[in-house]
Amino acid sequence: MSMIISDSSTDADSNVETPTSLADTVSADTPVGLSDPQYVAKKRHMLDAVNRLRATGAHLDLDIPVIAVLGSQSAGKSTLIEAISGITLPRAAGTCTRCPTECQLSRSVEPWRCVVSLRIVTDEDGKVLSQPQKIEFGDPIFSKSLVTERIRRAQCAILNPDAGYHHYLDASPDELEDRQLSFSSNSICLEISGKDVDDLSFVDLPGLIVGGEPREARFVQQLAEEYIVKESCIILVTIACETDFENQSAHRLAAQFDPYGSRTIGVLTKPDRIPLGEEAIWVNKIQSGDKAGGIEYFSVKNPDSQDIKRGITYEQAREGEAEFFSTRAPWSSLEWLYRRRLGTDKLTRRLGEVLSGLISKRLPELQEELDRLLDNTNRDISRLPKPPSSEPVAEILTLITDFVRSVEDLVGGSPDENGLIQALREPRVHFKKAVRQTAPDFRPLERPNDVRAMPDLPPLTFLFNEEEEGYEPSDPSKAIFVEDVMKMANSAITRELPNNFPYIIIKKYIGSFVKQWDLPSQLYFDFVQKELNGRVRLLVEAHFSQYAHGHLKQAVMDIVQNHVQGCADAAGRHIEALLEDEHEPFTMNEHYYLEYRANFFAYYKGARNRAKSNFIRNLEDHRDQDMMTALNEAMSSLTRMGLQAVKAPSLASLLPPDPMEPAVGIMADVRAYFQIAYKRFVDNVPMGIDRTMLRGMIAGLKEVLLKGLAISGPDGYQRCRTLLSEPEDIVERRSELQKRRQRLMSARKELVDAFM
Repeated sequence: MSMIISDSSTDADSNVETPTSLADTVSADTPVGLSDPQYVAKKRHMLDAVNRLRATGAHLDLDIPVIAVLGSQSAGKSTLIEAISGITLPRAAGTCTRCPTECQLSRSVEPWRCVVSLRIVTDEDGKVLSQPQKIEFGDPIFSKSLVTERIRRAQCAILNPDAGYHHYLDASPDELEDRQLSFSSNSICLEISGKDVDDLSFVDLPGLIVGGEPREARFVQQLAEEYIVKESCIILVTIACETDFENQSAHRLAAQFDPYGSRTIGVLTKPDRIPLGEEAIWVNKIQSGDKAGGIEYFSVKNPDSQDIKRGITYEQAREGEAEFFSTRAPWSSLEWLYRRRLGTDKLTRRLGEVLSGLISKRLPELQEELDRLLDNTNRDISRLPKPPSSEPVAEILTLITDFVRSVEDLVGGSPDENGLIQALREPRVHFKKAVRQTAPDFRPLERPNDVRAMPDLPPLTFLFNEEEEGYEPSDPSKAIFVEDVMKMANSAITRELPNNFPYIIIKKYIGSFVKQWDLPSQLYFDFVQKELNGRVRLLVEAHFSQYAHGHLKQAVMDIVQNHVQGCADAAGRHIEALLEDEHEPFTMNEHYYLEYRANFFAYYKGARNRAKSNFIRNLEDHRDQDMMTALNEAMSSLTRMGLQAVKAPSLASLLPPDPMEPAVGIMADVRAYFQIAYKRFVDNVPMGIDRTMLRGMIAGLKEVLLKGLAISGPDGYQRCRTLLSEPEDIVERRSELQKRRQRLMSARKELVDAFM
């Protein structure tokens, strides 16, 4: 059975020194506490299971059945506590209950004994510990008369934590007056056993304060609320009959947390002090308990301070209580149904019945709640970063190796549509198009007055087999006409023979389009660098995010970014070299160059001839029957004259020489070389970036990291520990969860044993 009693009575708090106590007058053969024979072994087993659950600290996580007895100071409950436990509370001045006192009573065949311990649930700053500590306070006690002083010293130890808990075992009387704290939520734990002790547990809490210092009153009330807020807490409200009911704060606090009274039992104390004429008010409380939804009230009559001074025994106290209720009106005239609610023995029997029923109901539910809490706790632990290894150097080496492997997978490519290589594919296409668009827009015609109205040239059909789509000039103002080329050629002549033009003209035109390759190269380079940096940062986050506190993540980030920047600088220099090389025309692909030149020369010359002469247009127009007849007659005449196998296109050679033909040749030279050079360039730039920036970053990455982290020196071990250190909140959270898991597992074991 678990019972929590919140009260500090007038007797306990009085300044009167009592020479004798109830505990001192109880004989060895006198039963102490609840010795109801109806408590069968099964119920005792369940009650013990609940006590063991509380001992594991499971009440911090679970709603464990318990009886909380609420009462204001001067509620007259100290004598009831003494009657149940067989011990006497300290009664000297200033020794009222200022911290919880847990009493764990258990039947034993061994002689009576009491072990006093301190249960520490908060630290010096009042912060709740994740795992309660239990500290034994002195040797076991075998005489009841010695318990009172030990309790007094134990309370001093709790109220003065800075002095050390064991200091007050032998402290002088003057030191016992010290008080660092007014109240504390840390507990005195009394484990009492003996052959005349029944199984019972309760906690004596400080009585509710009416008036006094507001901060202390709030603390005591909050301490009580921590218990009665739980649904599995049976609230025993103690009401002193000598005081107006509505003026007593205990019942108001109980109603706040149990407004329907479904888990509240009332107990009326000091019935012998009811003011004359007010008996009916209190009797009505006893008689109202059988109403649906009402609070069931009991009344008890315990010895007062004068009775204890006279040395009243336990039997005499109970006999006096029975005589009072059987002879004193109006209690003696109550019906039998209500007389069952008069007396300490009937109250404790009823509490045992209610608590046992609640425990029987809650134990199976507690098993389910435990399993759910354990699952949640394990999940929360799994979501935390892994704790640092006991081998920090090996762990950092493993982390670096795994990170480098991930970078290698990133750069090497993976069958993932969101991979790095896949992300670079479209920018490469844009880069190629941008370079291709720089092809010089040669027009083998004279410049028209309005370049926007100039006719389009026919498509480059001989390039259809190597270029997927046509590239149309986008800016007419950049068109280069035949007289522009001829003018530049003539102005460059120095000592050349007639009909020869300097090579510098071709080189200038080549340089003009190569110069335009710098921008698309830079744009592609910037994209690759940004994409690589972003993905590497994500990898650093994925591998080292939990190591930000020790600055390992930032150190790796800085080292890797510097390394990537070094590789990017190398790629930039490579692109600059490629551009510089392209300014000096060169190719070993003479066959392709000559083929391109022939095609472009024919294309430009044909376009010029068609624009300048109807003769060429007539040769190509097969729809005009008159022209076709004339062409056939001309071809027949040439055959009769001895020119065999003459084809119609060759008749174009009959046209007079074109003075612009040298310019057309220059156009063909430049345009043919562009086809060779741009294809080479759009391959070399991505390949160079891949080699120097992407694959170049992998080369030596592990060595760069190891050197940058400086973990191989004499201080390497300590540096690794520092780099792997965790934030305090993570350490505390993991410790809290691990202790909770330990509590829950211990509680589950106790529950399993309870069902066996």
